[in-house]
Amino acid sequence: MQKLVSTGLQTIGAVSPRLGGRLAFNLWRRPLARGRVRADEQMVHAAAKVEIIHDAVGPGSAAGGRARTPAGVGVRTYSWGDGRRPVLLVHGWRSRASRYAGFITRLLELGYSPVSYDAPAHGDSDGEVTSILGHQRIIQALEERHGPFEGVIAHSLGVPFALYAVREGVAAKRMVMISGVADFGYLADTFCAELGLGPKLNRALRRSIERGYFDGDPDVWTRFSVSTGKTELLVIHNDEDDVVDPAQAQVLLRKYGEHAHFLPTTGLGHRKILSDPAVIAEAVAFLQDADSDVPEGFDLSA
Repeated sequence: MQKLVSTGLQTIGAVSPRLGGRLAFNLWRRPLARGRVRADEQMVHAAAKVEIIHDAVGPGSAAGGRARTPAGVGVRTYSWGDGRRPVLLVHGWRSRASRYAGFITRLLELGYSPVSYDAPAHGDSDGEVTSILGHQRIIQALEERHGPFEGVIAHSLGVPFALYAVREGVAAKRMVMISGVADFGYLADTFCAELGLGPKLNRALRRSIERGYFDGDPDVWTRFSVSTGKTELLVIHNDEDDVVDPAQAQVLLRKYGEHAHFLPTTGLGHRKILSDPAVIAEAVAFLQDADSDVPEGFDLSA
């Protein structure tokens, strides 16, 4: 199927790069598959308090977007614990809140109250597409209901979503970013590379993203990439990550400078890292150390 899609987009793009870019955009913004709750997540998932919030943007709108449905997209949110010391968990592409089951268990043991959500078009939430601005609105709504947050933990594509929300005013004492994307343009570049789409279609896709989500603003590639921050940040990445290049971790570390701490891992890849007991223990320990300077044992050399 991927080969057929690649060949089709290349053929159309050779005749009309703009049409090829629009078609690529429609694929780029749709997960096309939803993660299901796994057997080892069932108990934690079932224990959550579930609520529905409605994002004002409907499933067919441009991301910023102006097209609205009467009730908006129903977003399923989850919370555990007694509400004190809330920690926000933001999942990645084609993932869902239940993937944080190991984190949730550990956070509850230590008296935190985890909060998460299934993004639009993910898990049990409504919708067909998702956007960084949609995530921002959802995270702000969760802060109004549960925050301010003791910490924010994000994985993969959830990393730029979480970082942008914090930059725009969501409060968090500390952040843990796992296997994350730092450069917004990386999302277009890797999509094109995976499908064998050349520079012309890459540019056309970027223009379609700008027009379809951001009113044609060409500065979105800078706006939504990680920028300098002062919140203490733990970056965790794996040397065998085949989804997000480990070089993205270095971008995060450079941008946050003295506020960034690095925990390198090996042999876990992109997905197993989220359920690894050692990673969970170190990430939560970093949140616990909010009143100290640097957790003992973290590599600050990168």
